[in-house]
Amino acid sequence: MEHEAAHHGVDLLPVVALLAAGVIAVPIFKRLGLGSILGYLAAGLLIGPFGLGLFYDPASILSVAELGVVMFLFIIGLEMRPSRLWGLRRQIFGLGVLQVGFCALLLTLVGYLTGFTLIQSFVAGAGFVLTSTAIVMQVLEDRGDMSSEAGQSVVSILLLEDLAIVPLLALVAFLGPVSGDHGEASILSQLLSIAIGMGSIVALIVAGRYLLNPLFRILADAHAREVMTAAALLVVLGSALALQLGGLSMAMGAFLAGVLLSESTFRHQLEADIEPFRGILLGLFFLAVGMSLDLAVVAATWDLIAFYTLAYMVVKGAGIYVVGRLRSSHRESLDRAVLMAQGGEFAFVLYSAAQTAGIIDGQANATLTAIVIMSMVVTPLALIVHRRFTPENQPSLADVDVADGLNGTVLIIGFGRFAQIVAQPLLLRGVDVTIIDNDVEMIQAASNFGFKVYYGDGARLDILHAAGAGRAKAVLICVDKGDVAVRIAEQMREEFPLIPVFARAFDRGVAMELLREGVEYQMRETFESALVFGKTALQHLGVDDEEAAETIAEVRRRDDARFEAQLAGGLQAGRGFMKGNMPVPAPLATPKRRGRAMNDGAADAIRMEEGDSAPV
Repeated sequence: MEHEAAHHGVDLLPVVALLAAGVIAVPIFKRLGLGSILGYLAAGLLIGPFGLGLFYDPASILSVAELGVVMFLFIIGLEMRPSRLWGLRRQIFGLGVLQVGFCALLLTLVGYLTGFTLIQSFVAGAGFVLTSTAIVMQVLEDRGDMSSEAGQSVVSILLLEDLAIVPLLALVAFLGPVSGDHGEASILSQLLSIAIGMGSIVALIVAGRYLLNPLFRILADAHAREVMTAAALLVVLGSALALQLGGLSMAMGAFLAGVLLSESTFRHQLEADIEPFRGILLGLFFLAVGMSLDLAVVAATWDLIAFYTLAYMVVKGAGIYVVGRLRSSHRESLDRAVLMAQGGEFAFVLYSAAQTAGIIDGQANATLTAIVIMSMVVTPLALIVHRRFTPENQPSLADVDVADGLNGTVLIIGFGRFAQIVAQPLLLRGVDVTIIDNDVEMIQAASNFGFKVYYGDGARLDILHAAGAGRAKAVLICVDKGDVAVRIAEQMREEFPLIPVFARAFDRGVAMELLREGVEYQMRETFESALVFGKTALQHLGVDDEEAAETIAEVRRRDDARFEAQLAGGLQAGRGFMKGNMPVPAPLATPKRRGRAMNDGAADAIRMEEGDSAPV
């Protein structure tokens, strides 16, 4: 009986083999400086059908492991507020479309000039254009570039490529060898598929906007942590399934769900719940890709695979570089070209669809798949060579101290021109001030003037802990980017709710967001200096000191009243408190104060009329 129970029990060998392969290979490869991705790929190759033979169906593992990419995109979506995503629209639909179109043209020419038909060349090239989201996202995260401007450009292009799989699949089906009524039916079928896909996006957005937050609010009231974790997984996988059923990518569904929840009060809880699953499944994805490399196909056509892997990567990299140079520096464009030169996981889907449509046969599908996998294997090596021969221009971190175990009374985050002035009264009173910034050149320049500034990104929770945010009596957010200031304030509210936070606001909109995040005090960076400037101008025009001071006090009163109205009713509220310079039938104030001009408010009105999203 015991033997029979053991015989029918769970087979743990595959699970143990997968875990052992990753646990052993990744630290070794990272110690050798080859990175975790190459470690996973090598481990997968070792335990796969063409290595030790512990697994004979890597496709089934790959289908599960793709959930790692799905969860990765969900977490990226949580960092992408709708306003931030809207700000990237030109890069997504401008830079992204240009890069995909130009690289597809170049890669099609490679196939056509080497003897393949135009349609086959297009399918092969279009599949290779779709970059590996998993590899690129993992590299960006490892380098800490996810929130940088260059990183955001790469993420924008990846989002466009996720969207591009839909029309490409429709085009492949259209290009297949069908005719007559079947051809018309195929066209109608593809148009219907596109309509269903667009409808699924709209349905997901509506459901996310009106259902997700009430759902999590109800679950939070139940105080069951495991239910919240299950709900987080349900939202990610349900959104992925919804868009998959609509003919779109699972990753895009998860990303949209993340964006819709990015402004939710449960955002950090969701991120913490998903993170462990995301890391494990993403590692499993790379293991499965390594297992999928058919060494028999590689051995039989190694010269063909080697040629097209190199040719496609070089040509695609050149296309990415040319498009990148339209907006970016040589260094940034070159880095993007090396990072995104490989094919991606969506190529497997496109090539399978092309085989079903009769454009390519099974042997061609296997060969093209091997080319894509080889490009994914080569990418980490190419990045190592790129880093070695193009060293960083910025000063080395060896010249600065990294924030760790700090215990200042006041923590200042960001040390630009604003913070340098803010620090003076504190230092003159003998307050123990800790300063962090992520600009190495600024840190070194500040040391020449007697300031000790530690290296650290204040938007990261682990850095806030290391910099002593939880032990400080006050945290001063003095960064110059409004969205970063709001992100730090949000982190402080979630992790250190009892620590007073003072924040520099870029404009009225950011000031309102900061107050909603619970900051103790916020100040628009130009407000006070503008009042002093205006008061001095009045005095120069002959207004006596007392009346000038009274006028400035009235400006403050009106601005405070307008700000309170905007907090309750949005940026368009409180217009009656602004003093504009357009002719009106009757004076809005007593003649004594007729000369007052609310520069701050008038500029806001003009900006709103012109559609500017950043009122002062």
